[in-house]
Amino acid sequence: MPNPTAAMIVIGDEILSGRTRDANMHYLAGQLTERGVDLKEVRVISDDAAMITETVRSISDSYDHVFTSGGIGPTHDDITADCVAAAFDQHIDVRDDARDLLAAHYESTGRELNEARLRMARIPDDATLIENPVSVAPGFTIKNVHVMAGVPSVFKAMVASVLPNITGGAPLLSATLRINRGEGDLAGPLGVLAEKFAELSIGSYPFQDNGIYGANVVARGTDQTRIDAFMRELKDMFA
Repeated sequence: MPNPTAAMIVIGDEILSGRTRDANMHYLAGQLTERGVDLKEVRVISDDAAMITETVRSISDSYDHVFTSGGIGPTHDDITADCVAAAFDQHIDVRDDARDLLAAHYESTGRELNEARLRMARIPDDATLIENPVSVAPGFTIKNVHVMAGVPSVFKAMVASVLPNITGGAPLLSATLRINRGEGDLAGPLGVLAEKFAELSIGSYPFQDNGIYGANVVARGTDQTRIDAFMRELKDMFA
């Protein structure tokens, strides 16, 4: 049985402008790989309401799970929650369970639960809250879409809250061999070998190191025995 599939939507003008470097995709990819969920697509989109809504709607139909990152904070441009609700024709407003979490948190820290902070309690009616042990303000899951914060520490905490509820498949395994030959020399023989091990994903990643040209050949799959067999033949071929 094939592994479940996933996609990620990274939302934010600050990512597209280069002002902020995204770290969440790299983290999520590693966590899903360990869980046996195949991350198939990542899209980075702007803080545009129509684009967010349409992207969520279309991608959720194509994959088993969708993870969003960014746009659920207290400011005027944090519009992800409303857009996800619109994608599923859901009513959204401040919800009591989310408000209670925020009220207790801000009371304990001596800060006011003001209008801006209350925006983080806006949750679609049918959504399930995602726990946030870092800063309390919850994310949420609606249908197969997991809506999470963009702040890396909070995103990681929310991923940890969601993953135990996701049934994965076989973890993706990998092995790497560094070969000090140019890709032009590797391409033909490697292509033949890749056909023989068609169930594996074979990648060649070139490098230049102090004037030496070469490539790291990576084999990925769910069967360690086949990966080992491929690596043996690869070593023999370029020994």
